[in-house]
Amino acid sequence: MLIRHKSAFALALCAPLVLGVPAAAAADPSPTAVEWSVPPVPTSRPQTDEEAAFGRANGRPAPAPEVLQPTLDPALPSFDPAYDSQQLTGNFRCAASDVLAVLSKNWIQQFQTYYPGVNISVDPPYAGSLGAVELNNGNLDCVFVSRELRPSDVQGFRDAFGYDPLSVPISGGSYRQFGFLDAVGFAVNPSNPVDHLSFDQLDAILSTTHARGGQPTTTWGQLGLTGDWADKPIHIYGVQPWNGFEEFVRQRVLSVGGTRGEWRSAVATDATPADPQVHWESTVFKLAGDIADDPYALGYTGLAYIDQPVKVLALSEHTGDPPVAPTYDDVATARYPLSRLTYLNMNKRPGAPLEPALAELTRFILSQQGQQVVRDQGIFLPLRANQSLASAILLSATP
Repeated sequence: MLIRHKSAFALALCAPLVLGVPAAAAADPSPTAVEWSVPPVPTSRPQTDEEAAFGRANGRPAPAPEVLQPTLDPALPSFDPAYDSQQLTGNFRCAASDVLAVLSKNWIQQFQTYYPGVNISVDPPYAGSLGAVELNNGNLDCVFVSRELRPSDVQGFRDAFGYDPLSVPISGGSYRQFGFLDAVGFAVNPSNPVDHLSFDQLDAILSTTHARGGQPTTTWGQLGLTGDWADKPIHIYGVQPWNGFEEFVRQRVLSVGGTRGEWRSAVATDATPADPQVHWESTVFKLAGDIADDPYALGYTGLAYIDQPVKVLALSEHTGDPPVAPTYDDVATARYPLSRLTYLNMNKRPGAPLEPALAELTRFILSQQGQQVVRDQGIFLPLRANQSLASAILLSATP
C-alpha cells in the first residue's frame, strides 16, 4: 500500500506540459522523472462525543510533533514595540478553536513580557464557530480560528456591523497532523497517468462557475490522456458543503476576483438533476478509499487522511506553471499552493485604526518572535516572510 508522489524537481525536468499532463504521459515515463513511495498514514477516525467535549473545555490534545521541523524565515521582521511597556494597558476577551487554545495562550504569554498591563483572556468553550458567533454579537475582541470563517459567519458579522471582519493569517497550518489543519491534496487512482494539474484545470472540472475562464471538462481525454483513457469520465470525490476542507478548496481553487465558485452538484433538484460523476461524502474520512477504489477518480482530501494507496498530484496555479508536490519542504515553506493558514479575526471598522493593544498583539504574532512561538510548539508551521508581510498589509489597510 503505497502513495506515489512526483518530485517537484523531477517535474521541472519532465517533457513539456500538454494540458497539465507530460507529453510522454501515455508512453514511457521520462528518464529524468524521480518517483518515491510513502506508506499511507494510519486510518483516522472522527472524535467521539467525549473527546469533542474535552477539547471544548480544555483544548484538543496536541499530537506528537513531526520529526522534521522548519527553520524560521530569516526575513521575518523582528518585533519592535511601538509603546513603552507601561503605556499600553487594558482587558480583552478573546476565544479560540480547540486546536489553537494552547498556541494562542502561548502567544499571549510571550506578548505580555512586552506589555504586562495588557490582559487578554482566552477561555473555554474552545470552538472557532462559537467564537465567531460571539464576535458577531459584540461579546469578544478577537477569535483565533484554525480555518477560514464560514460564509454564514461573515454574513452574520456584515449584518451586525455593515462590513466584513478583519481576518489576518497568523500561522501556517500543519503538514499532516490529524485534526490540526493539515495541508490539502488532490489525488487520483494509482493507475491514472496524470501526475499534476493546475487550478485552471481543476476549476474547469469541479465548478459550474468557471471563474478561471476554462471550458467544462468531464473526461480524462480533455486533459490530454489518449488511448483507453480518452473517453473515460472524471469521477469527482469531495466533502459535501459546508465543510472546512470544502470551503478551503472552494476559496482557493474555484473562487477568483470576487466571484464565489460553485460546485458541480450530485444532489438532484427540480432545476438541476444529479450528476452521476460527482460523489460527495459527508466527511473527509472515506475519500482516500473512494479514490483508491475508482480508476477514474479525482478527489481532494487532507494529507492526514491518506490511508489508502492513491497518487497525490503536484499542483500549480496556472496551466504551464511549474507544479509543486505536497512534500514536507514545500508545505513548510508555503510553496505548495494548498498549504493552509490559521487566522486571527477582529472587528476593525473601515477607515479606523485597530485598537492599539490588538494591533500590537497581531504585529507580535507576525514577527520573528511570534513565529518562534509557533516553531517551539512544533505542530503548526511558521509563516514565511512574504506571508507575514501580506498579513501586515491587511492589518494596516484603512480603506
